[in-house]
Order: sequence, then C-alpha cells, then structure tokens
Amino acid sequence: MADLRISRRGVLAGAAVGGGLLVAWGLMPRTYTAPLAPGRGEYAFGSWLKVARDGVVTVAVPQLEMGQGVTTLIPQVVATELGADWRQVAVEPAPVSGAYANVPLAAEWAPLWMPLFPGLADEADDLLPERFAQISRFTATAAGTTLDAYEVPAREAAAAARAMLCMAAAERWGASWEECRAEDGFVALGDRRLSFAELAESAAAYEPPDPPPLRPEPARERPVPGEAGEESSPMRLDGPAKVDGSFQFAGDIRLPDMVYAAIRHAPLPQGELTRFESRKTPGALQLVQGKRWLAAVATNWWAAEQALVHADPRFEVTGPLDGGDLDERLETGLIEGKAIRVATRGAGDSAMGEPNLTLRYEVAPALHAPLETAGATARLADGRLELWLASQAPEGARQAAADAIGLSLDDVVLYPMPAGGSFDARLERDHAIEVALIAREVSPRPVQLVWSRWQEQLAGRPRAPAKALLSARTGRDGSIASWRARVAMPATAREWGARLFDNKTTKAAIAQASGEADALALEGAMPPYAIPDVALDHVPVTLPLPTGRMRGGGDAMTAFFTECFVDELAARNNREPLSYRIAMLGDQPRMAVCLQRAAQLAQWDAGRDQSGQGLACHRMGDAESGGRIACIATARQGEGGVRVTRLAAAVDIGRIVNIELARQQIEGGLVFGMSLALGASTGYFDGLPTSRTLADLALPKLEDCPEIEVEFVDSEAPAFDPGELGVAVAAPAIANALFSATGLRLRRLPLLSGGL
Repeated sequence: MADLRISRRGVLAGAAVGGGLLVAWGLMPRTYTAPLAPGRGEYAFGSWLKVARDGVVTVAVPQLEMGQGVTTLIPQVVATELGADWRQVAVEPAPVSGAYANVPLAAEWAPLWMPLFPGLADEADDLLPERFAQISRFTATAAGTTLDAYEVPAREAAAAARAMLCMAAAERWGASWEECRAEDGFVALGDRRLSFAELAESAAAYEPPDPPPLRPEPARERPVPGEAGEESSPMRLDGPAKVDGSFQFAGDIRLPDMVYAAIRHAPLPQGELTRFESRKTPGALQLVQGKRWLAAVATNWWAAEQALVHADPRFEVTGPLDGGDLDERLETGLIEGKAIRVATRGAGDSAMGEPNLTLRYEVAPALHAPLETAGATARLADGRLELWLASQAPEGARQAAADAIGLSLDDVVLYPMPAGGSFDARLERDHAIEVALIAREVSPRPVQLVWSRWQEQLAGRPRAPAKALLSARTGRDGSIASWRARVAMPATAREWGARLFDNKTTKAAIAQASGEADALALEGAMPPYAIPDVALDHVPVTLPLPTGRMRGGGDAMTAFFTECFVDELAARNNREPLSYRIAMLGDQPRMAVCLQRAAQLAQWDAGRDQSGQGLACHRMGDAESGGRIACIATARQGEGGVRVTRLAAAVDIGRIVNIELARQQIEGGLVFGMSLALGASTGYFDGLPTSRTLADLALPKLEDCPEIEVEFVDSEAPAFDPGELGVAVAAPAIANALFSATGLRLRRLPLLSGGL
C-alpha cells in the first residue's frame, strides 16, 4: 500500500508531464501520476487545472455530467478561487484516478462496502473511507456529494496555482507575490498587469506555498427574494454545445470501421437463452450469444435490431416474475414479517401503547426512464480494450468489463462520456460488460451497443416497491408523542451495493441482501419534527425483482409516508396543516422559515373549500448541514380530470454556489417527483414489465408541467446539493393537494393508479 500522510492541507509538488506541476494532497498516495495530462502549449497545475499559452484555463471534472450542471459547478469553484476570466474557462472529463476520490460518498455508503463495521468508516474525515475511496478510485456521482467531495480540493488547487502565477509576475516586477492580486485572468500590482497566458510557463516551475492561500470566501451567490433569476450566475459551459448539437453523448461516438449492436435480454428474474434462429438479413454481420442475452451486430443499428427480430431468441425462465407475487410477498412481510429496528429517538415505541392512528402506504416499482438509453462503444485491439460510455461509477464499470473478458485492469481504458439523463440508472454496469463481450467477438473492429427503449424498461432495475404502516400516539391537542414506521421492502441498497462494490450478479446480489436490515433504504424516515419518541423498523422482504437506486433515494418514499401521515393527523385533530407542522419543529427554525416562505409564495389558504392546495416539507441530511424544502402544490379538477397546476417551493440549501444551477435542480427535481407521483411505474407479467414504452409510463409532457416557482432562503449554513430535494417533497405535496381538491386520500404511488 502506498504511504499515506495524515494531513489534509499538506501540498506536495513534483514534476509533471510536459513541464507542468503536480499538486497533490497529503492523504493521497505519493505514487499518483498527474491525471490531467497537459497538451501542447499547456501547463498542468495539479490534478485540477491547466493553463495554456493562449490563456485558456481547463478544469478537470471527475463527476458524470448527466444534466445536473457539474461541468459548470466545479469549473466555477476553480475560476472563482483562481481569479480566472469565465470566458476563457474550459472543461475536461477527468480520467479515473484516486486523486478524485469521493470520500463523503464512500463514508455515506460505508454499510455497503464495509457491512461488518460500518461505524468505523461512516464519517468523511475518518481514515478508512479516505483510504478506501483513494485506493479503489471511487469517484461515483450520486447522492448529491459533488460539493462535499470536491469543492475544497478544487479550491486548494486553484489557490496554489494562483499563488504560483503571482510568484511569476512578482519576480518580473521585483515585488512580493503576496502583494499581487489575480482577477479576470490577469495578475495585477498597482497599474501593472500580466495575463495568465503570459505567466503560465514560468509559473509552472514554482513551488506552491503550503498551505495554499485560500481566499477569505468561497464561491457564493445570494438569492434575491421575489426574483426568479439572478444575473450573477455564469453561463453553463455545456449550454451552447447542447443547443447547437455538438455536445457528444455515448451514442454519438463514431470510429473508423465501426459496427453496431442491438440486444435482447431474458425476462425477469433469471432467464437463460435456450435457442434462436440464424437467418441472414440485410446488413447483419453476426449474432453474439450471452448466457442471458442475445446481441446482433450489423452495419447499422436498425439492421441489427431487425436481425434480432428474425433471430427470435427464446429464453427459459423458472418462475417468471408476476406483479401479484410481488404484492403478496410485501403484504405478508408487512403483516407477519420480522422487523429489524434501524433507528430510534427517545424511547422508541416502548411507551406508545395503542396508537391513535395507523395508516398504510404503498409504492409500486418505478422505472428510471432516462432520455438516453444505455449504450457504449468498445474497441478491443492488441490486447487493449477501450470503452466510451457514461457511468456514475466508472472504475467499477472498467473493472467489470476487464473481468468479463479476462483482461488486466491496466489493459482497459475508459473514456468518460456524459449521459442524457440517468436518475441513478448508470450506477449499473451491464452495458459495459455486454459491449466488452461483443467487442471480443468482433475484434479488432469497434462496436457500438445501444439498448432499445424496450430493453431499457426490461433490463433496467427499478426503484424497489414497498409497503408501510405508520402509527402515532397523539396528545389531546393532536401533538405527536410517539411515532413508529414499519416498512416492508427489499434491502435494496445492500442489493445494488453488492453489484456496485463486489461486482455480484443479479441473483447473487439479491441472495447477499436477503434478510438484511437496510438503513439506507429508509433514508429520510426520521421525521424532522420534535417528536419525543420515534421507532423506525425495516422488514426485509426478498423479492425476485432486481432493484436499484433512483434519484431521491429512500427519501423519495419516506417523505411521502411521513408528510401524508402528518397531514392526516392534522385533519383528524382539526389542526391547520401549516401551523401544525411549525408547532412541532422545536429547534428547527430553518424549516419553519421554509414553511412560512412557501406559504407566502403560494398564498396558502390551508387547502380549505376544495381549493386544491397541499403542503409538504422535508429535510435531507443532518440537522446542522442538511438541506430543507417546503412545497405547496395546487391541483384543479377539470374536464380532463385532476391536474397539478402549480408548485411553489421555498428552499434552504445553505451557501449557494450557482443559483441558476440550484434553481434548475429544484425545478427538475419537482418535475421528476411529479412523474413518480403520477406515473413512471410498471407492473410485471410473465417476467416482463407491463410498461413497454415511455408512453406507457404516463410521464408529464410539456403541456402537463405546472407553473413552478422556487424561492431560496439566504442561509449561512454549509452548502448542500439541491438535486434530490424536489424529488422527495413533490409526491406528498401533490397527494395532499389532491385530497384538498377531491376529498379523497390517496396512499399509493403512483397516486392515480387506481383512479379517483
């Protein structure tokens, strides 16, 4: 194991390729090479940025761009600290490297890679998650950890580079570098100025100060109450290319002599390919057989798809999946299953006695349905595999591809591509394994595999279904004294964690997770209210349905349970929903502010007289540094049925780095949450999902999208990623709005699956 030095702020300098300088942090192995290779006329300043002779500052981004704007967020952090001109900032996807370890996510997911003693590694400043993330090159993009993981190292790299540029300028001027200032792409001292372009070559030879001289304030934009947007946010770096079509996704890769592959997967849960027809069709080149799939290779994708139609693959499935079986297993678990306590507050439910109210909630399986289906390009030549693909966990995908065809990891090169949406579907690596196996058969020609929409629906792993019983004991005034949540669902996080960290097969992952408690599956289930006694129970139910993580995580389900239940408690105790919540917040003034601001924004009327207004709030993360959101949904009855017409949200995410990105994330999360509230689900029959196309998922179209208004609370709390907050709060707000509009309580997601 490489020597590690316990010093977060220590900066080491060493020669890098091309005359640049490698800046690494003390806890990182000293054997790292510079991951950001400088090109001609470029000089590397550490792992995070390089400066060219023409003044362009290129910033490394080790996270998957999937629409969330990370290719703007990290460069903005660097540009602010460096003093760069935003018009000269470029971005480069970072190669997989331990230099970009996502330590906070490794700590959060410690129960998945260190199940025996997760408590030894569940804090980001613990040594174990740091070592694990660095050695395994764990750079996964998930759970809103980008700022937590990368803001400080990116700022430190930029501060070191700024000092080096100032040193180069100061030497020319015969001055002290500490007197110089860097701004707008220049180093200045009095009336004298030199551009970064003029200084880059000489600056790269200097040794940076230790510790790097960070600016007093990190990147920050303050919200203006009542304004929909702020002029201070820099333009998204990926915006122009996405508008003119030059932004390349995995499916846009074109290589000389490339062929194309389509695929058919076995029905669920574990089918095996038994036979197929070998028929010659126009453009078809060959069929490639896997244990549970059949692929066709052709001169174009449509020819490959038609070759599969004529091949008519047949699969043998033992006990094909049926939706009725899923429901029966969950129901049995909910009523009779052995519960495992995953969290308590106070005395738990020991003093609950007979609850005043117990209600049941259900969640159907939900499909990710990203705009871009799974796809990858691969080329195997001279014992070296090259992969072009979008992955939220690129090192895992690289390792899985290497294992699939018996290569050393050193012989696999992964070129990270952005994703046209993911919603956590690209945490899986099936497409990487399949394209590697197909590439082996067609070598040395490159091959591009693209799943059809039907295969995305079939082979993708949905959000787990669940059933829950929520119970509460209330006082005479309706205040909640004790609370219990009993949730029956698979140990879904342990299941997808076994695939992610151990490269387990679907069957092996389900078996490994069977019967295990899963606190991550119940994320967000601890109510944000000052309820004295709380008990959270997980009833692990083994299902034949493979499940995966979805945007919003466990919070997107538990917020639905909690906020719908609180709303019913308020109604049954004749309490106004807003004041009822605020009265229970205790020492949570930040949430109270969000609730009050949302009420002002939506002109809250307590949902009276079938006004169609419904309220929900949610906190993600811990009480000190977590994010908060309150949302009021408005639903109206019309000729076409009930429609959601407005979503008004007040959000506290602490310090805001880029307010336009934050707004886009909240708005997108609300729409995604709305899709989960009203559709996006599927049943199963004979091992196949009953939803075969996007049209079958009842996803909101542009004309269905409500008016959305988002207001941010100016906060001094630490920055919190807003990407999943809107997802969590949308469904309960809409459910409570539908009650106001129709008088009916809907306790199953999707809400209108049973009609009104």
